[in-house]
Amino acid sequence: MEYLPASFSSDIARRSDAIAIARVICILGVVYVHAWTGQGGVALAEMHGSAQDNLRWFLMEVFGRSAVPLLGLISGWLVAGSRTTRDWRAHIGRKARTILLPMILWNIIAILAVSGAALVAGLQAPTPQSIGWLAQEVLIVSRNPDINVQMPFLRDLFLCMVAAPVLIRLPTWALAMVVAVAGLCHIAGWGAPVLMRASILFFFTTGIIARRHGWAEKVAAMPLLPALLPFLLLMGAQLYRAIVIGDAGLRSSQAALDLAVRVSAALAFWRIAWALAASPARATLLRIEPYAFFLFCAHLILIWVGGPLIGKLSGRMGEPLYPLYLIAQPFLVLAVIVPVASGLQRIAPAAAGVLSGGRLAARRQAASRTVMA
Repeated sequence: MEYLPASFSSDIARRSDAIAIARVICILGVVYVHAWTGQGGVALAEMHGSAQDNLRWFLMEVFGRSAVPLLGLISGWLVAGSRTTRDWRAHIGRKARTILLPMILWNIIAILAVSGAALVAGLQAPTPQSIGWLAQEVLIVSRNPDINVQMPFLRDLFLCMVAAPVLIRLPTWALAMVVAVAGLCHIAGWGAPVLMRASILFFFTTGIIARRHGWAEKVAAMPLLPALLPFLLLMGAQLYRAIVIGDAGLRSSQAALDLAVRVSAALAFWRIAWALAASPARATLLRIEPYAFFLFCAHLILIWVGGPLIGKLSGRMGEPLYPLYLIAQPFLVLAVIVPVASGLQRIAPAAAGVLSGGRLAARRQAASRTVMA
């Protein structure tokens, strides 16, 4: 048996923890993108530039949209290091169970819960309009859904997984071409109906390249401030554009800046996750991680249905207590998801395993092995 230095083994363990922690902080950040405001599009536009609108944009850009690219990059990085990826049939079957099937089931649950509340209780939410509408909401065939608007990430990620056995066999120069084309599509606004968000292919393929060239280790070895500085500078420009300039200007230049922010954000959040993996917060974040996928899939259902109820106490966006509610929303969602998922795991472990993409099933099996040992 080959001897591995203790430092090498500890680096592998810390990297595994950092990946789990990155998932937690990224997915909690996504909640800010979809946070309940209680305001319609016209009212939100009229509030543009207000203190609460600026706070909302800050949370959305810094912790939401900027954190998501790291999820795609990590997926590509993991695929590049998996031997099973080369077996196309087994690989696709596994990803269909852990990505595609949960996406479909959660979209069905969202229609039943959100549209059901709209029809029965008068909730202001989309309701079924046709068989075509249902097909789009469940399968995300050619447009973004009206209810579970976060799910195109899983749709596009699954398609990237379908292509992964080919991508991992390409030379780096060819992968760089795929990254360049995906980046251009993001800037130009192309992709649908093949990919809802071309940036997901951009980061997924970049993750494969990162695995080959040890970029994760190189970023982890950087001092914290230099790793964060590009993100801080570009995010400043992004926030200035969003808050002060608005939608004025060329769309392509805005999209190019957006992509640059996402690249720098992936670097920054990975470095933050690496730091947290050696911090006192590590244990708490690792306990949350098995619920992260469940939270990603379920959070908009809770926001659609539960947001207005809590909003009766805090008020809508623009009212004095709303900023407290806005900041707390990811943690309120987490406080609901953990007991619900844990209860489902006890009552119907097979359902919990499917709806969590296998994460809670794996957690239960690990616990069983610990008890048996």
